[in-house]
Amino acid sequence: MKQHMKQHMKQHIKQRMKKTLLATALLATACAAHAQAPLMVYGNIDLGLIKRDGAALNIGKRDHNRLGVKGTGELGAGIKALFQLEIGYEPDTGTRATGANEGRPGSGQRPLFQGQSWVGLKGGLGVVRIGRGLSAFQETSMAFEPWHGLPTPAGFQTDIMVAGFTSGPLGAPGSSADRLSDAVFYHSPEWNGLQLNATVAARESPPGGLAVPPLYPSGAQASANPFSLSTTYKNGPLAGMLAVERNGVESEVYSIGASIDITRMVPGLKLMASYIRQDHSHTAPPGFDSARAWVLGANWAMGAGTLLAGYGQKSPEGVARTRQLSLGYEYSLSRRTQLYFDASRRRAAAPAAAATRVNHFALGVNHAF
Repeated sequence: MKQHMKQHMKQHIKQRMKKTLLATALLATACAAHAQAPLMVYGNIDLGLIKRDGAALNIGKRDHNRLGVKGTGELGAGIKALFQLEIGYEPDTGTRATGANEGRPGSGQRPLFQGQSWVGLKGGLGVVRIGRGLSAFQETSMAFEPWHGLPTPAGFQTDIMVAGFTSGPLGAPGSSADRLSDAVFYHSPEWNGLQLNATVAARESPPGGLAVPPLYPSGAQASANPFSLSTTYKNGPLAGMLAVERNGVESEVYSIGASIDITRMVPGLKLMASYIRQDHSHTAPPGFDSARAWVLGANWAMGAGTLLAGYGQKSPEGVARTRQLSLGYEYSLSRRTQLYFDASRRRAAAPAAAATRVNHFALGVNHAF
């Protein structure tokens, strides 16, 4: 009986050791795979109190709320595989993100992977991606806008900074105006501070897409392949950009921007300026077929806080000018948590009998994870 129990114990111990060794091997394999293809889950939560003229106090956002996953994998010979998927959501309701924050016609619920959805390769010749994302012009111009390209009405990125230009005018209702789908993206390596960026998209349009009268009814196919080109230059405190983009309805935008960090003269102060011109003669009659815009801005870092300031004008041909003055303040509670306050006054183009002045105020918190 004792001998039988000893043999049973030995067999049990051997089985436990085999399972332990197997689990250790699997864990080591998983760790090795994870080391080769690190995966990152990231996102942010942005909520605040928003008050605009003519509207009740409400809970809104300053930035898009994101939940994303991205990763890389070593392929050898200095080449990496990359991917990124990003969902937009509304934390105050728990629903998928809507496009109302940008005030775009046809705004509604956004696509599932609205922010980013692409796969690509990175090597010595740069990065190539395929999928959906910000166009070269839109992504580059954000660095020269005092609100860092945020979609808040207090900022300039969604209208004046792009002279009213839309990268995806035939997109589905709710789609963001600054992204291209079915596209190939290229980012070159930096050469002495100089970098080239390019985006080319297919002429595909989603069923039920937005209309652009008079030539493009809802669901119409683009008449040209959208493309976007930009070049950036960085040299110490100086930075600059040049960009051109044509969308699917053959509207074009041209942009130049520059910034300078004058910390040596005024600690923490950065100044920036941009000039933008849009040509939409393919879809608009003569006398109403172009727009010019410019933005001046400053960021002044003081301890844990940063003061934001900007003034811009958009002058569409044949329509009254739009002017905007904005002030903001960001205070970092930690590396990931930030309080913010924005105040802006905008005189928008409108009939003389209508109210043209809109004041906007926002107080909120943004937490990144």
